[in-house]
Amino acid sequence: MSDLADEYRLDYFEEEGFERLKCGTCGDHFWTRDASRETCGEPPCAEYGFIDDPGFEETLSLEEMRETFLSFFEERDHGRVDPYPVAANRWRDDVLLTQASIYDFQPHVTTGQSPPPSNPLVVSQPCIRMQDIDNVGKTGRHTMAFEMGGHHAFNADEGSGYAYEGEVYWKEETVQYCVELFEELGVDSSELTLIEDVWVGGGNAGPCFEVIYQGLELATLVFMQFEQDPDGDYEMKDGNSYSEMDRRVVDTGYGIERWTWMSQGTPTVYEAIYPEMIEFLRDNAGLDYTDEEDEIVFRAAKLAGHMDIDEAEDVEAARDTMAEQLGVETARLVELMEPLEDIYAIADHSRTLAYMLGDGIVPSNVGTGYLARMVLRRTKRLVDTVGVDAPLDELVDMQADRLGYDNRDTIRDIVRTEVEKYRETLDRGGRKVRQLADDYAERGESIPVSELIELYDSHGIQPDMVAEIAAERGVDVDVPDNFYGLVADRHGGGQAVEAETTVPHEERVDELPETDRLYYEDQQRMEFEAVVLEVFDREDGDYDVVLDQTMFYPEGGGQPPDHGTISTDDVTGEVTDVQVHGGVIVHTCDEDPGTGEFVRGQVDATRRRRLMRHHTATHVVIHSARQVLGEHVRQAGAQKGTDSSRIDIRHYESISREQVKEIEHRANEIVMDNAAVTQEWPDRHEAEKAHGFDLYQGGIPTGEQIRLIHVADDVQACGGTHVDRTGDVGAIKLLNTERIQDGVIRLTFAAGDAAIDATHEVEDALYETAELFDVAHGDVPETAARFFDEWKARGKEIEELKEQLAEARASGGGDSEAVEVADTTAVVQRIDADMDELRAQANAVVDQGSIAVLGSGASGAQFVVAVPDGVEVNAGEVVGELAGRVGGGGGGPPDFAQGGGPDADKLDAALDDAPEILRQIANV
Repeated sequence: MSDLADEYRLDYFEEEGFERLKCGTCGDHFWTRDASRETCGEPPCAEYGFIDDPGFEETLSLEEMRETFLSFFEERDHGRVDPYPVAANRWRDDVLLTQASIYDFQPHVTTGQSPPPSNPLVVSQPCIRMQDIDNVGKTGRHTMAFEMGGHHAFNADEGSGYAYEGEVYWKEETVQYCVELFEELGVDSSELTLIEDVWVGGGNAGPCFEVIYQGLELATLVFMQFEQDPDGDYEMKDGNSYSEMDRRVVDTGYGIERWTWMSQGTPTVYEAIYPEMIEFLRDNAGLDYTDEEDEIVFRAAKLAGHMDIDEAEDVEAARDTMAEQLGVETARLVELMEPLEDIYAIADHSRTLAYMLGDGIVPSNVGTGYLARMVLRRTKRLVDTVGVDAPLDELVDMQADRLGYDNRDTIRDIVRTEVEKYRETLDRGGRKVRQLADDYAERGESIPVSELIELYDSHGIQPDMVAEIAAERGVDVDVPDNFYGLVADRHGGGQAVEAETTVPHEERVDELPETDRLYYEDQQRMEFEAVVLEVFDREDGDYDVVLDQTMFYPEGGGQPPDHGTISTDDVTGEVTDVQVHGGVIVHTCDEDPGTGEFVRGQVDATRRRRLMRHHTATHVVIHSARQVLGEHVRQAGAQKGTDSSRIDIRHYESISREQVKEIEHRANEIVMDNAAVTQEWPDRHEAEKAHGFDLYQGGIPTGEQIRLIHVADDVQACGGTHVDRTGDVGAIKLLNTERIQDGVIRLTFAAGDAAIDATHEVEDALYETAELFDVAHGDVPETAARFFDEWKARGKEIEELKEQLAEARASGGGDSEAVEVADTTAVVQRIDADMDELRAQANAVVDQGSIAVLGSGASGAQFVVAVPDGVEVNAGEVVGELAGRVGGGGGGPPDFAQGGGPDADKLDAALDDAPEILRQIANV
């Protein structure tokens, strides 16, 4: 790795008497005002010094510490920025969850595409790090949900052309601010150490300081100044080469929860940030420790800090050592600590769920929804394990109330719905676990981690439940301490998967200027003139044509491309596809108009207007759905069409018929209001501040300015084409609703003349059915119900007759042979009936205490063998032998099996062999 020592030498250090020292234990370099200091101050090189001896002059709550941090920087000319949602995929497409305050400004600000909302700025950003889920409660300092206080400055070279230029501040001021904040809280700055480190991530890198006080890391000061470059001069710890950027970003992270902990000196961070909830949970679970037990727990927490327990597996490994130092048995220590660790985790997970559900994440089986469901189910399991009898929705609501969410009723409803789904999943999944345990018991193997993860993914079965069931069958299960982290990693762990895209003629397209998009100037205009800049030959014989300007809308945002024609004086070509690549619009055409030619473009007006109606209707429908179902509803996908369109929405339960009618009613009210549909191009940050991140229902646009479409009260960032007024949409008809995956409902609808056509289709079907029933169309539902009831009754009557016939045959009717096998009568009989009747007859024979061996030639050769309880004949083996004689196979449990083969001519011979087969199998 390249030597960055000079990057850490600051004038501020020299002026304020800081010295660069080397830790005598770990060898890291650090800066301090205490020249006699021998270690860097971070465990295990040093111990916590604040437990039961707070490190600040004043005891502060989490809320008070947050305000102290924000006000400090606000007084120093930093603009205070409201926190962003924890669902980072609301404004980014490369991650799922917000894991740091800098996420708020990536990639648009950090890359220089957009200016920051303020420069410099300060924010206290709620974050969720799924990779810490297994450590929560055990280490004493890890939380999955936390607030990262960040003060950021965005610097760029003058004349670089970025959305911001000039120097705001850099390393000197950043370190000075940090030290001054400590001093304002009453800290002697000679007790601080600033450890040198290198930060690498997301293609960027830079030097950083880890700021340690009383053994606890309270801040990280990152100076983002390098970018990955194969020809770069700097090699970083990830093995890649980097070069200097012409942008420099101050990226700091102050753990607000840890600063609160430092001010209180509680045994763990959890008592400092969740005091009321932990007290409630302890009382509810009946965790009433004696003074002696509380002392053991308190000393154990201090030891955890001293021993640098940073991962859940470290805790397990350290149990024996801790118990020895505390003078108690390991089992006794575990007995005291584990219930308390579970309560800490419940408090933390409940806050995590409040953030997730409060910010509109709907539990599902993909993306952020999957992560929310995983946290919820783990919390429910912990609640049940520790004996808390309060409903989970009440626990989450306690945290949602503290966090100030105003959608608490929806949050509670989601939690209740998910808990019920979890119960149903456990009922189904328990059978799967027992079967799996039996399989591994037969093999004499333990159940591997891969199976545990699959059971959790597919059935929601927690690993401890698998271990319990497996233990009953003598099967070992090795549950890793980081199990939930492994599951989260499988689903991105907060990171989104970026899809790879290919651009045809990429090198030549990149050299062309961006196409002037005329359809934004006048969406009603269908004709235009342009110059052909380039024509590319396609492998299918068509041509890709690039114009200097176009009225053709390229596919995007779920809206299909326009069709039409491009004409010269000599040739007219059909445009069948339009795509955009990096601002260059490419028209697929069946004729070559010629590079440099002057052309006339004609958009297919009927198709365009239908697409415009459906696109505006999409905005109207999702707005109406949010009004009816709740503000948590967000778009999960959309596809506009000419005959119908669909929009997929995130919602936690099925939509009732009454709700569908209400959505449709509200949508058509908006249409009848004939409100203007307008567009504007505001600054990105101004738009986000005014309208929030619900703007990005249909995707995340790039650029400093973004296009907003106003449809009545609905505002969305959108690049599609729209009608001028809502009345131009015409009627909106919801055609269908269906659950396409857990947590996602698809609404299919039609607008304008397409809605009329769709209504006619439904009416035609209704009138045809009425004619078939020979009733008025209004009587169709009642008539259909009567026919259905009669059909069911007749089916039941047929089944009863089959059973009566089977009983009559079993009592001696029909052509059957009775033989003695294993002290039991066996009835061998051919009945050319369907399989249902064969099974009914077999059951009737068994009910009389006999073995049934039945064959049918109705469809090939089929066999059913049934054996009464306690008879030593394996039905599955008998069927296997019989089916083999007719060219097939079969099997099943020892008491009931079926099978067959294609050779019906050999059925009778096989049945003739049945007595001997029965005797052979009975004697095995």
